[in-house]
Order: sequence, then structure tokens, then C-alpha cells
Amino acid sequence: MIAPHPLRPGQILSVVAPSGPFDVEAFHRGIAFLRERYEVRYDESITTRHGFLAGDDGRRLAELRNALADDSHALIAVRGGYGATRLLPDLGVEEIAAANKPLVGFSDVTALHAAWARAGVGSWHAPMVAWLGNADGDAKQQWTDALEGAPTTFDGLVPIHESRAVQGHLVGGNLAVLAALAGTPHAPPLDDAVLLLEEVGEAPYRIDRMLTTLRQAGWFDRVAGVLFGQLHQCEGRYDTTAEEVVRAHFRDTSCSAWLGAPVGHGPENTAVPLGARVEIEGRCARVRTEPGTRVP
Repeated sequence: MIAPHPLRPGQILSVVAPSGPFDVEAFHRGIAFLRERYEVRYDESITTRHGFLAGDDGRRLAELRNALADDSHALIAVRGGYGATRLLPDLGVEEIAAANKPLVGFSDVTALHAAWARAGVGSWHAPMVAWLGNADGDAKQQWTDALEGAPTTFDGLVPIHESRAVQGHLVGGNLAVLAALAGTPHAPPLDDAVLLLEEVGEAPYRIDRMLTTLRQAGWFDRVAGVLFGQLHQCEGRYDTTAEEVVRAHFRDTSCSAWLGAPVGHGPENTAVPLGARVEIEGRCARVRTEPGTRVP
């Protein structure tokens, strides 16, 4: 695994829409923000709508491939939604490895982060163009600082049990997308990884189903630890919370797990480098690896 290369002012960003359609006004506001610091390119077909997709599979796949092959320095998605998993069978990890460009996004883009991880290329679990179009100044500054190489530290994590200190390369993202990849050839590399999981809008029983899928697929036996981001708007009609579901899955296991990372679909969505080395001890997580260096 390789931690993502940091951006530099003036570099070229290729904007892509590999998943769902988006709010065009928020898109243009996000593009305006990015153009204050970077050169930004996108194809005019990016605003195409095809039902719940930002254009058909052929349009979205061609856009990704063109962005990998051009002279840009990084790819940034417009938004999530759904659709990235449909592209995985035709998107070769060889293309991603040869381009060696970081990808920026979260939510449904988790499927592509898994492909980047399998290619050994770092990526950014971070807000996307439409999100940035609606963000305040502090959120935009954190995004810029992180992607340009500022260190990442989380304090105030909550160990689910007496978790031991762990370290490993950071992989993961959205729980529902990762559960959909379990048992397929498109799952991310897990051995000695720290698995990041976040979710939005799923009832506790559905979170239980997803965690059960990952557990029965052996994911929690392979990773060094699990770091939970936000479980945003995950209420349900039964007398059980999403946090209680998570605690029940890890309370009696040997897999160390923590709650409380400010990552995901909630108001605070800290940009974090996937592929980078992370150390978690007590209530603190620190990304230790220098961006752009190979993780053993």
C-alpha cells in the first residue's frame, strides 16, 4: 500500500462522476472553490443523468479511464450515491497502478477506494465537489490542509473494550458498500489493515446484518483493528441503537475496535489518507506514514 501523494497548489484535478447524479449548483460552487487553488478539468457530459446514475456505465467508465490516462495529478468525485460497484469488473487495477494518481471521495466511492487499494495506490476518504460547494470555510480549510500533507490526528476515540494498541495501513469507508464487496474479487486488501467503517441512514438491524456479513466472511479475523467513523442518522424503530449493535459485535472478540472518528456523512467529515500507516492507542489515532511512501 502507498499513502496518497499530497496535492500542491496549481496542480491539475480531474473531476469525475462515477456514481449518482448531483445538484448542479452545488457542483459549480465546489468547482469555483477548487479553482481558487488548482487547475480543474471535467467533461461537459458529467451532468448527464441516467435514472439514479450520472450517465450510463459506458459514460462513467470512459470518464474514469480518461482521467487516469491524462496529465492530471489527482481525481476527485462530484458525489456518491450509487453506481461505482457497477464499474469494477471493467476497471483494471493495472490502469490504476500505472496512473498512480490519488482518488478523492467517500460514500459510494468506497468501491473505487477498494480498487485503488488493490492496485497499491493511496487515495483520500474525503469530501467531494458537491459537498465542498455547500461547506463552510473551516471545513474547506481542513480539506485543503489534509490533502496538501498536514498530519491527521484523532483524539477522543472510544475503545469498545480494553483494546490493545494497533497499527496498519488504513482501508475502508462506507459499511454498506464494503459489505456488498464481501465475497467478491473487488474487496480491499485486509491483512494487517485498520478498517475504517462509517454509515448513514441505515437502521440498527441493517447495520447488524452488514457487520454479520463481514464477520462471517472473516474480515475481523484478518484486520489489525477497526475504526468506526460516524453512524449518522442510523436510528430505528426497535429499542436498540447503532452503537449498541457495534459494541455487541466486538465486545467479546479479540479484534480491537474504536468508535468516534470524525469521518463520514455527519456534519464533520475529516479527510483521511487511505493507504497511509495509522497507529491507534488508547483514545488517540495518528497517521504516521509520510504521504507518497510505500507501506511495508
